Amino acid sequence: MTASSWLGKRMASMRTSRQRTGDEGEEQALAYLQEAGLALVQRSFLCKGGEIDLVMRDQGSLVFVEVRKRASSQFGGAAASVTPAKQKRMVHAAQVYLQTQKTMPACRFDLIAIDDGDITWLRNVITA
Repeated sequence: MTASSWLGKRMASMRTSRQRTGDEGEEQALAYLQEAGLALVQRSFLCKGGEIDLVMRDQGSLVFVEVRKRASSQFGGAAASVTPAKQKRMVHAAQVYLQTQKTMPACRFDLIAIDDGDITWLRNVITA
């Protein structure tokens, strides 16, 4: 086993249950969106002050995707967990990401909400 593969396995085992649930949700969302014809551009774009779970391409548009997974829809469910503060951080991260692009593509914000295994895809959920 190489040092890098050992480190990767060690880091994965250190993730919390909540982080592993989020990872599973992102995997489900990615497969769902790819099945729908979107192409992955980047996973987990991080910057100071924000994060984008998935950056996808849908024909000519860039799609910033937030993924939320909940065991049940009790307490409002996955979609309700995207607060105005979270939306602001997503917009900030998208602005930082777009600064790396040579040209400004059409873009939108989508949400994949997974409640008790059921996937709901909400398109264009934030108008920035």
